[in-house]
Amino acid sequence: MKLRNIFPLAVLFLPFLNSCGPMNGQNDELPILGHRYAEEKTVDGKTQTDTVYHKIADFSFQNQDGETVTNETVQGNVYVADFFFTSCPTICPIMKVEMLRVYEKYGDRPDFKILSHSIDPTYDTVGLLKDYSTRLGVDDASTWHFLTGDQEKIFEIGQTSYMTTAMEDKDEPGGFLHSGAFVLVDQNGHIRGIYDGTKSDQVDRLMNDIPKLLGNS
Repeated sequence: MKLRNIFPLAVLFLPFLNSCGPMNGQNDELPILGHRYAEEKTVDGKTQTDTVYHKIADFSFQNQDGETVTNETVQGNVYVADFFFTSCPTICPIMKVEMLRVYEKYGDRPDFKILSHSIDPTYDTVGLLKDYSTRLGVDDASTWHFLTGDQEKIFEIGQTSYMTTAMEDKDEPGGFLHSGAFVLVDQNGHIRGIYDGTKSDQVDRLMNDIPKLLGNS
């Protein structure tokens, strides 16, 4: 087996991929975003080439109920991921108001999840996230997981898997730098859209795109 033709998509690492919604246009089939490469293998003496797509890396964090959440938790589910911290003085409150819209529309679907990763896990303990989620009106941790865990692993998965900004920056308000991206992930762990979670029209596009992956509206 050998690898060849390794190439990135035109856009890979942006805080907000505002063009992602319009890219979908009138086509119901959403693109698969991120790196991809061609993999050659020999089957029954014949050479075949398969495209291998960017995929969310393995992870293990704790949610607001103290339960372990991994890739297996969302395997076979469509989900939206974002990065925030509860003491954020800037965009996080707006993001959570917008994500509540998504939760209220799709939260009763057993095949849909939300993963909100805290980039300040030292402060955002399991207990604090439980209180935060309750105050937001989220009473079902099986649908909307507020995640805490190893900070470096959260930074890493944000930047390398979800293609968004998540890092410590003492010059930023609250001491952290992160984008307001809402990342739409399909049942196989592939990114199918990135939307600005601080803009209602972008979140409208997200909510319009979710049923394209769920299979019905």
